[in-house]
Amino acid sequence: MKKTLLLAGVACLFSVSANAMDLSREFRPYIGLDYVYSHADYKDMVKEPKKSYNSGAINVGTWITPYASLEAFFQQSAKTKSHKGTPDQVRTEFYAYGLDAYGYLPIGCDGFNLLGSLGLANYNVKAKYIHGSEDKQRVGYRVGIGAQYDFTEHLAARVVGRYSFIGAKHLDNLMEVTAGIRYSF
Repeated sequence: MKKTLLLAGVACLFSVSANAMDLSREFRPYIGLDYVYSHADYKDMVKEPKKSYNSGAINVGTWITPYASLEAFFQQSAKTKSHKGTPDQVRTEFYAYGLDAYGYLPIGCDGFNLLGSLGLANYNVKAKYIHGSEDKQRVGYRVGIGAQYDFTEHLAARVVGRYSFIGAKHLDNLMEVTAGIRYSF
């Protein structure tokens, strides 16, 4: 009886460690680079800035299950000018950082996934006028939908369309399209 209990205990330990090894494969970190095209919806501004931004984003994340990941990001836009050379000239730029949760749905062919995202971000919008400037910071939420294709176990490409609600005094929201690559470790 004692030998049977000892063997059952050893078998349980091996099965727990085997499950732990499978779980550790799910927690895989990754890093990514994205190009982001943003279209801004400005509310009732007298000197309306340019509405299109080109940005770069870097992100780091981890898979928490085979179908979900968490991702932190930093995005920086290029400076834009509108009404160049006039008294109404406005220069704008923004940066954002935050956290997104992604869900993945494998579709038909191997490596192709539909994805959805939900997240929070801190947006800092800067505008410079001839006679002054504004620097506003606001937390907003983001929702997105897209697709990802896994070329290998480590390399993937992703395209996401995203709506970011900011709700600031002058900037209501951003409609964004991102395209980028991911490398999983």
